[in-house]
Amino acid sequence: MTYKLLSTINSPADLRQLSAEQLLELKDELRDFIIDIVSTKEGHLGASLGVVELTIALHYVFHTPDDLLIWDVGHQAYGHKILTGRRELFETNRQLNGISGFPKRSESEYDTFGVGHSSTSISAALGMAIASKLLGKLNRQHIAVIGDASIASGMAFEGLNHAGVTKANLLVILNDNAIGIDPSVGALKNYLTKAKIGNKPKQDNIIEALNFSYEGPIDGHDLPKLIETLKRLQQQNGPRLLHVITKKGKGLPSAEQDQVTYHAPGKFNKQTGERYKSSQTDLPPKFQDVFGLTMLDLAKNNPKIVGVTPAMPTGSSLKYMMQAYPDRAFDVGIAEQHAVTLSAGMATQGFKVFCTIYSTFLQRAYDQVIHDVALQNLPVVFCIDRAGLVGRDGATHHGVFDLAYLNCIPNLVIASPRNGIELRQLLYTASQFNEHPIAIRYPRGQSFHKNWQVDFKTVPIGKAELLQSGQRFAVLSIGSIAQEVTHAFKLLPKEIKPAHYDFKFLKPLDSEVLDEIINQFEFVITVEDASIIGGLGDAVSSYFNQVEANTQLIKMGIPDQFIEHGSTQELFEVAGISAKAIAKQVLQL
Repeated sequence: MTYKLLSTINSPADLRQLSAEQLLELKDELRDFIIDIVSTKEGHLGASLGVVELTIALHYVFHTPDDLLIWDVGHQAYGHKILTGRRELFETNRQLNGISGFPKRSESEYDTFGVGHSSTSISAALGMAIASKLLGKLNRQHIAVIGDASIASGMAFEGLNHAGVTKANLLVILNDNAIGIDPSVGALKNYLTKAKIGNKPKQDNIIEALNFSYEGPIDGHDLPKLIETLKRLQQQNGPRLLHVITKKGKGLPSAEQDQVTYHAPGKFNKQTGERYKSSQTDLPPKFQDVFGLTMLDLAKNNPKIVGVTPAMPTGSSLKYMMQAYPDRAFDVGIAEQHAVTLSAGMATQGFKVFCTIYSTFLQRAYDQVIHDVALQNLPVVFCIDRAGLVGRDGATHHGVFDLAYLNCIPNLVIASPRNGIELRQLLYTASQFNEHPIAIRYPRGQSFHKNWQVDFKTVPIGKAELLQSGQRFAVLSIGSIAQEVTHAFKLLPKEIKPAHYDFKFLKPLDSEVLDEIINQFEFVITVEDASIIGGLGDAVSSYFNQVEANTQLIKMGIPDQFIEHGSTQELFEVAGISAKAIAKQVLQL
C-alpha cells in the first residue's frame, strides 16, 4: 500500500505545511498505516485508531516539541510516534531492540514523559507547566491527553485538584470513549455519559467546580472542528479542559464492534479485521483463566468469597465470576489503592476477598498492602497476575519487583505456583487459610497443563518440594521459571545430574529443606523470574549466612536494571535466566 502524504511527513513541521483538504487525506492514510502494521506485528490497536484526528490536530495546532504533549498510559500514541519521525521504524514496535510500544523520553524529544501506567499525565503536565513559569517560558503550552477511565483514578483527581489553584498554563484533553481496556465503570463514567456532543453539562459541572475552564463535548473525529477549537484554546490562559468524544477502534468495523478484544487483538486480516487463530489449537489454558475458572468453582461452594479487580476483569479473568455472581465480584476502575483497602474493609466483616491485580500495578498500592492489610493481619488474598517478565509491553509492565517489595512485609505469606495445577491448589488453600494475608504470584501466558481441573487439596504452607533428585548440584526455583530449569537439565551431559527443588513459598521459607540441602550438596543455584535483589536468592543467602553454611551459592534472577521489550523467551536470554543460561552456569561449576 502506498501512502502518498504520510510518506512525506517526517516531523510535525511537515504536517503544518498541509492544506485542510490534505489533512483529511492524511487522517485516512495514518489510520490505514496503523492497521497495516499492527495487523502483522501485533500491538495495541483500538486506542490509537480512536485518536487519529486528535493526534493530527494537536501536532498541527501546537508547536511540538517546544509545546509539551503528554499522553496518558500511551496505548493511544502510535499515531503520535508515526508523525514524529518514527514512521520507518514503526514496524519494529515492541520488538527486541525496536521502538517501545509506549512514549519514552530516551526515544524521541517528542515523547516528553515516559508512560505505561495510567493517570500520570495531568500531574506530569502540571509539573512541566509550573517549571516553565519558573523558567520564564510563559508562552509554552502543556497538554495532557487522558481517557475517561484514567481520569477516574485518584492520582488524576489529585492533579486536577492542585491544577485548579495554580493558574498554570495547562490544557487537559479528556478523550472520552467510555472504555479503557474494559468498559469504564463508576459514577464519573455515568456523569460523562450524560454529556452529549453539543450539550455541555449544565448542572453541577465537576470540572468547572475545580476551577477549570470547560469546553465541549465535541466530536473527536471532526478534524476541522478539533483544529478550530484547539486554536481558540491555545489563546487562553490557566487550567482548561476540552471534552472530546471518540470511538475506540474507529475505522475498523470489527474493532469498533468488539472494543475489548481489539484493544490488543494480535495478528488479524487488515481487510476484514478477522483475527488469525493460533495453529496450536489444543493448548493449556492461560494462568489467568485457571485463576478465573477456579474462582468460579470456589465461589459456588462458599458464599463468603468475593473478587475484586482494578479495571482488569478481562485481563485477570475475574469476568467469569462477575458474570456468574455480579453481587460478589467488583471492577472498581483504575484504582489500585482503593481496591486493596476495599478488600481489607470487607475482610474485617468475615469475607474471603481475592484481590486480583497485575504485579506492576500492585506497586501503586504498596502502602495499602502494608498499612491496611498486613499491619492488621487481615486474610486478604492477593492474586498477582503478570508476574515476572511479561514480554513486549516492556519495562513499565514487567512484574519483576514483587518478591522483593513484598518479602519485607510482616504477616504476609508469599507463594508462586510453577504451573496451573499448583495455582488451582494454592487458590483453594488460600480460601481455607485465615491466619495471615497471602500473595500468590503467577505469570502471563499458558499454564503448562491441559488437564488442570483436578480435585482440590490443601498445599502445606511454607513447604518446598523436591522435583528431581541429584548429586553435587541443587537448583532452587520459585514459580513458573521451573520450566526453564527442567529444559536446562535436558541440555546437560548425562553424567551431570542436579537436583531440582520447587520453593513455591518465598515466605515462610522452608528452613528444614534448606538444612537438608546444605548437608547434601556442594553447589546451590537459585533461579527466579524476579529481581535478583531481595528475592529467593537473597533469602537463601541470608539463611546460609545465619547457619554458617559452607555450600557455594549462585543467584540467578533479573539483574539490577530495567529490562526492555521483546518476546518473553528473548528476555529470558537477555536477563540470563533462560534454559541455556542455567545449563551454562551448571557446566561452569
